[in-house]
Amino acid sequence: MKQKITIKTIAKELGVSTSTVSKALKDSHEISVETKKKIQAYADLYNYKPNHLALQLRNQRTKVIGVILPKIVHHFFSTVIMGIEEGANKKGYNIMVCFSNESYKKEVETLKVLSNGSVDGIIMSVASETLKNKDFNHIKELVSEEIPFVLFDRVVDEIMCDKVVVDDVGAGYKATKHLLENGRKRIALITTPNHVNVGALRRQGYEKALIEEYIKTDKSLIMEIDEKKDIKKQIEKVFEQDIDAVFAVNEIYAANSMRIAKEKGLKIPEEISIIGFTDGLISEYSSPSITTIAQHGFTMGKQAVEVLIERIENESEVYKPKKIVISSDLKLRESTKPSS
Repeated sequence: MKQKITIKTIAKELGVSTSTVSKALKDSHEISVETKKKIQAYADLYNYKPNHLALQLRNQRTKVIGVILPKIVHHFFSTVIMGIEEGANKKGYNIMVCFSNESYKKEVETLKVLSNGSVDGIIMSVASETLKNKDFNHIKELVSEEIPFVLFDRVVDEIMCDKVVVDDVGAGYKATKHLLENGRKRIALITTPNHVNVGALRRQGYEKALIEEYIKTDKSLIMEIDEKKDIKKQIEKVFEQDIDAVFAVNEIYAANSMRIAKEKGLKIPEEISIIGFTDGLISEYSSPSITTIAQHGFTMGKQAVEVLIERIENESEVYKPKKIVISSDLKLRESTKPSS
């Protein structure tokens, strides 16, 4: 008896993508005649049969949208959920929120469960571990099966799907430029590991602003935080350097930086300025309040769900992936001196 095979099996055996196999089996004009013959012959040899139950489930509307977030601790993700929910409810959809907890394995399992027909489409921000592993086959397979799918915030450029992002390079530039305009020269950057693309892009903006002022990037002033370890202790190492400002890529890092500055008896903003990212309650109610980059998570959520529902309800249209870029704003508060 020949083994039961899937699209994934055929793709692996023939050294092509799952998308190519899926299109070849549908006799798509996008695939060459030679490739189609090879794939169809292999499928016939092993008596490939599509999973009609899964297809049937997918073809029945549930009016539910799946949302996969890396974590909930950040204010940003909670505002994104609010935006998604409002946009979904207006169109008669409900949302089902799941968390990968930054785990590649959990993300794979959650995508598998949601894509079996329990939701009409999926909105996701990629887990840190997935970005670190650079293994995106589970996402590519989902896209190849033509399940409506939108990535937001943490996206993967090579995945051909709709994306909604913040202008992270521009945001990092705005924050650093503001500090430079206030006379700061030794600006520490508290960021995520470089495989987390949003942190890497904000770092690009930081370095761009420094270059414009002919200031060489000092790697001893850049701290990539490992969130599995004590965050505060890692940030304390930066304060051993001669610094006069901190740019933190989220408000948790910014709040920790402020606490350390106070413990060291530094006056804020006279002796040290601090800028965070994400305009949450921590930033607003800290003492002094923290100048921040507002990411507009609510807007991002609404944009993501609008694009997804458009895909769900217009399946017959030729699919051209969209990339929506949302600009960010600098919200001035007490932790930095106002620009002159």
